Amino acid sequence: MPLKNTRVLDLTRLLPGPYCSMLLADFGAEVIKIEDPKMGDYARHYEPKLDEDSTLFHSLNRNKKSVCLNLKSEDGKADFLEIVAKADVVVESFRPGVMERLGLDYEKLKNVNPGLVYCAITGYGQTGPYANKPGHDINYLSYAGLLNLMGEKEGRPVIPATQIADIGGGAFPAALGILLALMEREKSGEGQFVDISMLDGVISWLQTALPNYLSHNTTVNRGEQMLAGGLAAYAVYETKDGRFLSVGALEPKFWEAFCLAIERSDFIPLLEAPLQEQYRLNYEIQTIISEKTLSEWLSIFSDIEACVTPVLSFEEMTEDPQVIARGMIQTVKHVTLGETKQISTPIKLSKTPGDIRSHAPKLGEHTTEFMKEMGILKK
Repeated sequence: MPLKNTRVLDLTRLLPGPYCSMLLADFGAEVIKIEDPKMGDYARHYEPKLDEDSTLFHSLNRNKKSVCLNLKSEDGKADFLEIVAKADVVVESFRPGVMERLGLDYEKLKNVNPGLVYCAITGYGQTGPYANKPGHDINYLSYAGLLNLMGEKEGRPVIPATQIADIGGGAFPAALGILLALMEREKSGEGQFVDISMLDGVISWLQTALPNYLSHNTTVNRGEQMLAGGLAAYAVYETKDGRFLSVGALEPKFWEAFCLAIERSDFIPLLEAPLQEQYRLNYEIQTIISEKTLSEWLSIFSDIEACVTPVLSFEEMTEDPQVIARGMIQTVKHVTLGETKQISTPIKLSKTPGDIRSHAPKLGEHTTEFMKEMGILKK
């Protein structure tokens, strides 16, 4: 596998860090979760549970090993330093200064292992006036200006149903940063510090909105952005049976096909009409869509290329033929639970694909085995 013989020490908890290290583990990295002996990763204790740990923990921590160390004790710190000497990567998600107070910051660790790649995932990064502020996904979206754009015109901002900052702004950039640093190490033999700010990551996602402001100082209000309420061709409509149809007919050929399918050819010239006209268009299309059920509309659009799709529930998504064909939901065997279902990796490699090889570890499951392998006597 691409990351075989790459050892990652993962000190992170909850979502962003574990998602990052999961991506690495899925492609062969040996990921060692360094957990506190008493509490472990907080995500273990969430509900609902499978066996002893939460479903979230099972999903994020497959292919990993759990080793318990008390990093606040002198023995635990000494053991950690010995492990670091034989590692390639350290990932942590504490607030800036925590690792330094433990005596285990990057400067200390690189003296032990100059080739170490050290990645810190934080809300605001290692520098700036907010560096030491606490925060969660909603806070990073707010500071980035993204939350202000989400929702309907004249309504309140709408919180997204998935954690954009944690995963898109934190986990994925962290995984990429680690891989880039490992590639550079192949040339120089030296590791480096990877500073990931979830706020930075979210700002970098604003490619369809922020450049307009930066170049022309134009501000778009909530519900007026082209791809967030400003175009009738890019919207969600309710059907007769209370279901929803999403329309993404942005290009003229798709818009024309859509207009002909709903029998309103007079709408065709209005694809890029002014905003107020778009609102009128949206209202009229909604009136038309509400005349038929979702099933009836899907039948009408089944052979028409207009970028029209149903809004699916989880139950429908997991049974969708495209999702099944891509293997995005996998059934894996668990030693105590039997068969369980997991979300697969979205990264498809033709030669060295990712794989779910083992279930999430119990707290401290690999401590004794790993310490023996490292040549460290148990204290």
